[in-house]
Amino acid sequence: MTERRYYTSDALQGDAQLLRCAVNEEGLYEVELDATLFHPQGGGQPSDQGALNGVSVVRVENRGETVCHILAQPIAGERVTMLIDADCRQRHTRWHSAGHLIGYAGEQSGWRPVKAHHWPGEGRITFVAHRSDTLPTPEELSAIIAGWIADGLERHVAVDGEVREVRFGDLPAYRCGGTHVSSLADLPEVVLTQIKLKKGQLVVNYALDA
Repeated sequence: MTERRYYTSDALQGDAQLLRCAVNEEGLYEVELDATLFHPQGGGQPSDQGALNGVSVVRVENRGETVCHILAQPIAGERVTMLIDADCRQRHTRWHSAGHLIGYAGEQSGWRPVKAHHWPGEGRITFVAHRSDTLPTPEELSAIIAGWIADGLERHVAVDGEVREVRFGDLPAYRCGGTHVSSLADLPEVVLTQIKLKKGQLVVNYALDA
């Protein structure tokens, strides 16, 4: 089991113990550590970028309870230095947090979020009717979201065993394994680019104005 330090820490650099480094069928090297700061791809969020002992990380994958770092070159030694790409991390956290706000706003309009894709340039949240089947307008949702950002609501994280929950201010907590801004004051304007009804589901596409 890999200790997922990114669950409770925003640190971009740290050390961990090397458990395994082995070549795979692609000719790449799979590296397992006792703990990691790297967020793996999953939960609608791309994996972090960065380096282990100065070797660039190609991608990071979930393997059940293990986080696997894929490298083009092997590394050795008992201790490994992890370095997260700060710009990439900031971009991913902003897109993920923006997606949560759209989910909150949709819920306030009577729709329940069921699927999320927080990839930069491809952001979208999918809802099903819950208390209403009336389509909210972009203006209505945008006004709600802009208010939360203006209030600079703080992020709160709670971890209970394997369950991690993230919320902002007094908004509801979502079960989530992703990374997020520490305060909504760090978010740029969230732009809703399209709202449509598709096969009975509400799909909201979004972008960030930065």
